[in-house]
Amino acid sequence: MQIDILTLFPDIFKNTLEYSIIKKACEKGIVKIKIHNIRDYTYDKHKTADDCPYGGGEGMVLKPEPIFEAISCLLTKDKMSKKQFQLKLKDSDRIIVLSPSGKKFTQSQALELSKKKHLMFICGHYEEVDERVRKFLATDDVSIGDYILSGGEFACMVVIDAIVRLLPNAVGNEKSILNESFSQDLLDYPQYTRPDEYLGLKVPEVLLSGNHEKIKKWRRQEQIKKTLINRPDLLEQANLSKEDKELLKEIKKEG
Repeated sequence: MQIDILTLFPDIFKNTLEYSIIKKACEKGIVKIKIHNIRDYTYDKHKTADDCPYGGGEGMVLKPEPIFEAISCLLTKDKMSKKQFQLKLKDSDRIIVLSPSGKKFTQSQALELSKKKHLMFICGHYEEVDERVRKFLATDDVSIGDYILSGGEFACMVVIDAIVRLLPNAVGNEKSILNESFSQDLLDYPQYTRPDEYLGLKVPEVLLSGNHEKIKKWRRQEQIKKTLINRPDLLEQANLSKEDKELLKEIKKEG
């Protein structure tokens, strides 16, 4: 997979990409990540990448020209036509704008994007990007949550990490990602490790029993319980089995 990041602040990414799974995936050649300064695709001597919004308002807006130019160069190695918009994407290409007004990013979207060959991320900043970038250039408009960050760079790191760890051979134990939160439309079950007792706090006895059927049922029950408490919205869309629904009823009765 090839990942290209368009940003006004390239240095933000330097240390982040040199750790953990992303670093290992790059070293293995599973993914190639390149960072591009949006200002490098401007034409004026001041390298202007933002301007005041039409109609008035606070803040600055990222200009469309350098972003369209950058994407054109990444895809075709040529400069954008000055007469009209002419850019055709392959099925394996995705252009992703990161902004607070986008659709909320999910694990299913991460999985979908992990199957693409080329991802291009546009990091919004200031008061968003020119709407023409979102409307005529981007294939995906993504937000990582209902809050405001200083810039799309931080959201971009989150999204890339979520995607890269799903790539084949990126994670040492690939089976581990199958049981993570959201992978089954529910949050993950509680995890414990040694010692079995610490400061009087004990690991649930069922996990020490060696009875795999009981452990499996307990984990599923705890998974449903945690989701009900922390993210009840997920239960509405989760694909629950008949047994899951019975467990849910029991949990609700217990209060």
